Amino acid sequence: MRAARLIRLVLLLQNRRAMTAAELAAELEVSRRTVVRDVAALSEAGVPVYADRGRAGGYRLIGGYRTRLTGLGRDEAEALFLSGVPSALRDLGLADAASAAELKVLAALDPHLGDARRSVAQRFHLDAPGWWQEPTAPQLLPRLADAVWDDRRVTVRYRRRDTTVLRTLEPYGLVLKAGVWYLAARVPAPDTEPPGEGAFRVYRVDRLVSVVAEEERFGREEGFELPAFWARRASAFARSLLREEVVVRLTESGAQRLRYVHSDRTAADEALAAGERTERGGRNVVTVTLPVESLDVAFGELFTLGPEVEVLAPDALRERFAEAARRMAALYTDVRRAGP
Repeated sequence: MRAARLIRLVLLLQNRRAMTAAELAAELEVSRRTVVRDVAALSEAGVPVYADRGRAGGYRLIGGYRTRLTGLGRDEAEALFLSGVPSALRDLGLADAASAAELKVLAALDPHLGDARRSVAQRFHLDAPGWWQEPTAPQLLPRLADAVWDDRRVTVRYRRRDTTVLRTLEPYGLVLKAGVWYLAARVPAPDTEPPGEGAFRVYRVDRLVSVVAEEERFGREEGFELPAFWARRASAFARSLLREEVVVRLTESGAQRLRYVHSDRTAADEALAAGERTERGGRNVVTVTLPVESLDVAFGELFTLGPEVEVLAPDALRERFAEAARRMAALYTDVRRAGP
């Protein structure tokens, strides 16, 4: 394990020129103290690692040193063949390029690793679209992907509700989420205003009516990371949907199942963690304040818990559950009436 970590450390410095101990620790998932020990071990082994002192210091390789430890092992080769989602590559118009890259990788592998591609294909398959969806790619996606690759501004027409709006955007990246493609883009700020993340927007690609790439290229903001940006926006979007609150009392079984019926598992877990636990009728129960998208959505989600949940507030939702319970009781009062 340590040998593999030392190789990764050298390759990181080789590819990124210089990195701080904190950055290396994060990449290698170890402590800073471990990084310091690993660097010392590399220096003793003759690898010219130099440490810059001071606040802006870090580690770097001296004199353009490059390691030849670039051969792929079996697990690395299999991970490489697993890394692409075939449907996403096809949607982006990169299927041919990906196929050519795979052939080059296969040609570069040791002969005894030639079956890595087949081995992975037999064991893993990545299917990005969600259930009950026809996996169709937006027609304008390849054109938009070209603009993302080239850092070219685009002028788009975007369908929003019953209107179509015109926007000039700087396309930073594309994200495939549950079979739906999204564009992360920045709306160019006026020259008098400093650019910032507040100017970033997210657009569904299938709502774009037209895409025209401009000749002008834009400069990317230093430090922009698409995965981190998407994680923040996705979390904020999910929370923005939870506009109302309900108060419910759950049995132990209901509490265990809540995260599987609620649309936001994190919100459900946080509500349970903050809940008030008591005993009622000889059973342990927990009373929670649960954020929900709407009372209609809350009814549909919580109703699946049956007698394991009691709605305490608001009164309108409690009455709706009471009415549903009365109707259910009427259906099942006389078991002899079962059947057509």
